[in-house]
Amino acid sequence: MSVKKGRLLLGLMLFLAMFLVPLLSLGGGGAPPGKTGSGVRAESRQSQPSVSGSRQFRIKDTSTGKILTVDDRTFLCGAVAAEMSPLAPAEALKAQAVASYTYYSRLRESQRKSPSSASGGADFTADPQNWNIYVTKEEMQKRWGSNYGKYYGTLSTVAGAVSGQVLKYNGQLIDATYFAISSGNTEDAEDVWGTKCAYLVSVASPCDAFAGGYRTTVSYSEAEMKTRIRNAAPKADLSGPASGWVGKTERSGAGGVKTIVLGGQTVTGGKARSAFALRSSNFTVSYANGQFTFSVLGYGHGVGMSQTGAETMARQGSGYKQILAWYYPSSTLTSL
Repeated sequence: MSVKKGRLLLGLMLFLAMFLVPLLSLGGGGAPPGKTGSGVRAESRQSQPSVSGSRQFRIKDTSTGKILTVDDRTFLCGAVAAEMSPLAPAEALKAQAVASYTYYSRLRESQRKSPSSASGGADFTADPQNWNIYVTKEEMQKRWGSNYGKYYGTLSTVAGAVSGQVLKYNGQLIDATYFAISSGNTEDAEDVWGTKCAYLVSVASPCDAFAGGYRTTVSYSEAEMKTRIRNAAPKADLSGPASGWVGKTERSGAGGVKTIVLGGQTVTGGKARSAFALRSSNFTVSYANGQFTFSVLGYGHGVGMSQTGAETMARQGSGYKQILAWYYPSSTLTSL
């Protein structure tokens, strides 16, 4: 059995094991099977805070330059719509709602403690017209048409179920990052961003391998490759044969590229991903007949919650608390 297949099989066994043993309470007696220290969630029933509208988000629309002021419940509907289909399982939508609310509440808290002059009074920016970070009701109506009432009703129900709930670690809001599709395991934040984080560690998410768009390829001619290498590694030496332009690759435990040598210069996997316009940093590259081909697994930075994995867990019967506990080990689910 190859190492790659062995890793996928092990990941699948770990993933399935979580359904065969008693689930640990979020933020309680430990992390998901096979993992230690770090995570998210509390299993106890959360009391629902009243929706008074006293908390609001100030969002700068990058398309218009205007600042939108929306209450937390409205924000939840718009944030979830920007990330997942309203037809996704309800428990996955709830997990996304909590993750989004935690992430942007953290930005809001930081901005209001130490306002940035460049923000113009906003907590963060978004592009509603392009469904980036937050979507307005008007944009939803344009896209969904006659289904708007049904879909927004779903989002409203989801928002009401988890309103005010956030994830914390050591009493602080966590950096609840998320992404579309893992390569079979999520990435450790330290491998991707260089900062160790107890609740952003690698966990198994093997069913992502069956998602549409899990495997993609990108090809470049020698001329295109040279230009892109120069963008990532300005000091790269490309005087030799093209077959030697790409050198040694260092990988994380989850398989993502941590560093790669381009023309003798070492760059991070993230920088290479950006330079070559790849869907993730889990890639291999080959050269033949004057062409470079990248084979890519997954979609996104790979750290935190896999949205595809969350949907799979929900379809298999997991609640949103279990989903959050799996992808953000060691954190606690509580109310803001």
